[in-house]
Amino acid sequence: MEFQQIGTLQFVYMIIGLILFLTVPLAIALVWKFRKKERFTTILVGAGTFLLFVLILEKPIQNVLLFPTAMGLPDHPIAQFINARPLLLAFLVGLFPGLFEETGRLVAYLTVLKKRRNKETSISYGIGHGGFEVILILGLTFFEYIMYAVMINSGAFAQMVQQVAEVAPDQVSAMTDLADTLAKFSLGDLSINVVERIFAVLFHVGASIMVFYAVKDKKKFWLYPLAIAVHTIMDAIVGMLMYGVIDIPMWGMEIIIAVIGIAVFGGAFFLLYKKDSDTIEASKTEPVKEA
Repeated sequence: MEFQQIGTLQFVYMIIGLILFLTVPLAIALVWKFRKKERFTTILVGAGTFLLFVLILEKPIQNVLLFPTAMGLPDHPIAQFINARPLLLAFLVGLFPGLFEETGRLVAYLTVLKKRRNKETSISYGIGHGGFEVILILGLTFFEYIMYAVMINSGAFAQMVQQVAEVAPDQVSAMTDLADTLAKFSLGDLSINVVERIFAVLFHVGASIMVFYAVKDKKKFWLYPLAIAVHTIMDAIVGMLMYGVIDIPMWGMEIIIAVIGIAVFGGAFFLLYKKDSDTIEASKTEPVKEA
């Protein structure tokens, strides 16, 4: 089995993507910290909460319920029922991140960040949450792309595909699709990833502001379920495209994500964050000497 060699230009685009997705989130976090004199630990709490509620809690539960065979587990009636109904599957694929990520924000604000009530805390958390997602998802993905590209050019990838074909033939198609994607990887592909992440991070910051004020003001607790609903809708739309419920071009999906991201961030920033004059309350309750 032979695969098309990965060109120098494709390597350049992938390396640029790797550098961007690993360094830009950290740079944004540092600029925000020093400009606003915010505690970096708040940003780390956002990152850590994403790790706990998404990777440790959400993904395993979601996979056991919806995709057991992907985890090497036997199929079960619930998964069969859900997977036979693409619209239901898309809704649940959206609900899991909506429920777990927004609840993670809520728990963080009620526990480790409960004494930090200055409004900058909300954005600090959002930068940590959204930035860590960029590093983890796209940073590591582009690193894997580069490793696979090197393997393709050396012939090691073809050998691996042959070995996989003997034990898991159903995975060969995905591997060949990956090789084709890397061979055709373009500046447009890189740009789509960059633009999508920009609006995704805007959404995460906006949702973090919403849940922050749901905790800070009991009269606004309705912002928490609203954040879950909006998050679910956004990811469910992506799920509907993935599972063939809707058929729209990729640029159309990017526009939808952009509109939701801008709307959530703009609404939260201008209607909540900008109207809050309390910027130093947390400094009265906690020592300033913290990294």
